Amino acid sequence: MPIYPLRNKTPQLGEHCFLAPNAVIIGDVKLGSHCSVWFNAVIRGDVNAIRIGNRVNIQDHAMLHCTYQKAALSIGDDVSIGHRAIVHGCTIESKVLIGMGAIVMDYCRIEPYSIIAAGAVVTEHTLVESGWIYAGTPAKKIKPVSEALKTGEIERIAQNYMLYSSWYSELNFNH
Repeated sequence: MPIYPLRNKTPQLGEHCFLAPNAVIIGDVKLGSHCSVWFNAVIRGDVNAIRIGNRVNIQDHAMLHCTYQKAALSIGDDVSIGHRAIVHGCTIESKVLIGMGAIVMDYCRIEPYSIIAAGAVVTEHTLVESGWIYAGTPAKKIKPVSEALKTGEIERIAQNYMLYSSWYSELNFNH
């Protein structure tokens, strides 16, 4: 089973969560309902708390972690964290898309309806303003998130991952 207690903290999962058999969740982690943690993703709540809302998908090879005694990790509802992304000691509010291979560092705040482009590096203490796309290294505000992107990407991807995880229920991966 990919869920491990550590330092008297056992990960807690909400209802109807999907965990791939080789995903790892350890320590002080709480997931809301209808979340999915995909293949080779790691959620390491060993040094600080990780709190994840409802309908969050953490895609293949993503890494979620914190900084010891300093920066916890908080993720709102309806968030998609792309393949191979690193999310570390920050606050991601609801309805956000973190692109594939992006890095979000300690003390960042990502406001709702924002997109972090694939491969972007959001450096420490950055405030990502609501309704904007940030891209590059270091990530900079490049253009507003259109209504089409809000529904066609941010909301669509979150909904699709709930569907995808339902396909795996017959394989008995859930714990």
